[in-house]
Amino acid sequence: MSRRSWLWSALAVLPLAGCTASAVETPAPSQPPLKLVAFDSCGQLEKELRAATELSSTTAPGDTRLAVPDSARAAEASGPKSYSGTNVHEAGVDEPDIVKTDGRRIVTVSGGVLRVVDAAARTQTGQLDLGLEAFGEPTLLLAGDRALVLADGGGFRSLRDDTRIMRPGNGRSEVLLVDLASGTPRLISRYRGDGRIVDARQTGSVARVVISSGPKIAFPWRGEPEPENVMQDDKNTIANTPVDAWLPDWEITTGGTTTKGQLDCSAVSRPDSFSGQTMLRVLSFDLNAPALGAGDPVAVMADGDAVYGTGDRLYIANNQSWRFNTSGTGKIAAPDGTDIYRFSLPPVGKPAYVASGEVPGHLLNQYSMSFWEGHLRVATTSWTDDASAVRVLAERDGKLVEVGAAEGLGQGEKIYSVRFIGSRGYVVTFRQTDPLYSLDLSDPAKPRVTGELKITGYSAHLQPVGENRLIGIGQEADRKGVPTGLQISLFDVSDPAAPKRLDQHVVAGGQSEAENDPHAVLWWPATNLLVLPVADAKSAGALAVHITGDRLQGPARFSATSRDDGSMRRALVIGGDLWTFTGTGLIASNESTLDRIAAVDLR
Repeated sequence: MSRRSWLWSALAVLPLAGCTASAVETPAPSQPPLKLVAFDSCGQLEKELRAATELSSTTAPGDTRLAVPDSARAAEASGPKSYSGTNVHEAGVDEPDIVKTDGRRIVTVSGGVLRVVDAAARTQTGQLDLGLEAFGEPTLLLAGDRALVLADGGGFRSLRDDTRIMRPGNGRSEVLLVDLASGTPRLISRYRGDGRIVDARQTGSVARVVISSGPKIAFPWRGEPEPENVMQDDKNTIANTPVDAWLPDWEITTGGTTTKGQLDCSAVSRPDSFSGQTMLRVLSFDLNAPALGAGDPVAVMADGDAVYGTGDRLYIANNQSWRFNTSGTGKIAAPDGTDIYRFSLPPVGKPAYVASGEVPGHLLNQYSMSFWEGHLRVATTSWTDDASAVRVLAERDGKLVEVGAAEGLGQGEKIYSVRFIGSRGYVVTFRQTDPLYSLDLSDPAKPRVTGELKITGYSAHLQPVGENRLIGIGQEADRKGVPTGLQISLFDVSDPAAPKRLDQHVVAGGQSEAENDPHAVLWWPATNLLVLPVADAKSAGALAVHITGDRLQGPARFSATSRDDGSMRRALVIGGDLWTFTGTGLIASNESTLDRIAAVDLR
């Protein structure tokens, strides 16, 4: 019997468990709204962490990052400007990406190197090897003459080739503050701390970085022992592990001087139940500060999958994948619920925990959440029956409480994309066909489905492109639901009862990074221009489309790189230039004709 097999057999008899302020309990099937409180002391924190970790350490949490790391942005454009920026969920709230611009320079990060390009001169003015130890693809934020680079060092790993389980990894993620004032980038400070970067949001010059970390516990390797012996070994190890193992630490290097720190017990709060396997912390960094500090950490005993933010609030959703139970069937299954934590964001200083709650089902990504006129709207799909719903939550006495729900969307199907726009919502579910649901959310207590459009294929991202118009980016599919190629659909949603598709463009056998990462979408409302990466068996480049009335005008593919040796990743508009970017080059093209003007090799 393999290690993995007997582990799962053993797990089938474990109770679903969590911690409260005084004892380990088995949560009832229906949980009350979550409530966060601080630990009374480090002693209490240590006791409860051990108890929770003991009961959850043999469950396989898996990488709770969403399969679709969605972060595209650009809701409705605010006003005319000369450059586009990159796509974001909420206007005025920036998100980290591999390229940024302020209209006069383009800043990119790839291969561990940050580069600065003068947009007017169309030349590279400087570069900086960041010396990263974190292995994830770095991203960046920009404010004035400063860039903040985020490099993910987390993940999940098997300990000592022990295939019993994948445990949370304790890599070191990095946050770097870089000065751009002189044209030649200069490193100011480097923060390196435990855990993986979940995501970040920036308002003004202040960035909020969300990091998840697991305890540093050295579980023993015993060859091929009996399951009960391994479980007892793990319990003994946890019982003898000091509380410091759960508290993430960090080091900050500025000007050759390194200072170290560790999270204080007083900064940690807990929900009613938790695994002990993960800790979520929110760090605040001002890009205009002289140097990086410790980020004024605020921590919660939880994990995070999706981050959604507005100018003054931050929501972190956790799908509870650390919990496993038999559900009365003898089969191990994750509980069907998502925890949501809300933090307020002051203009300066650390965030403050405000409220938390739980909704049935799991979220697809950050676009599954939207705050509007005092309410949070959340779209989820159930693990158990693949039924989807949109729920409306209100804050009451520190709790996110459901006040209304529109249920029964796409029975037997999963959510593939969501977009909330004001009082309306749009949800795409898919199995063999693609119902696009239109919802009226104007009455929080009575959200309702008003219309439905069934077409072949699906939209993996919905992009607003003007009043009553949506672009769907996804895959066309045959009648059996088998994808056949990249699909761009133009929808008219002016009639809530009857959404309709006005036009469609298909690239047979094609695909686009924009299906998985909406940051790859450029929507430039000044000229109604849509640009996204496209690749098929023959070539890779960019696809440009103009939205004119009810039509997708002149879909045109063009080369996106200086030597035709890489796929386009992002597109920007600066002045009359359309810039396309890969990790190896930047191309400036005429926005109207798509003729190449200049190339900047970044290798």
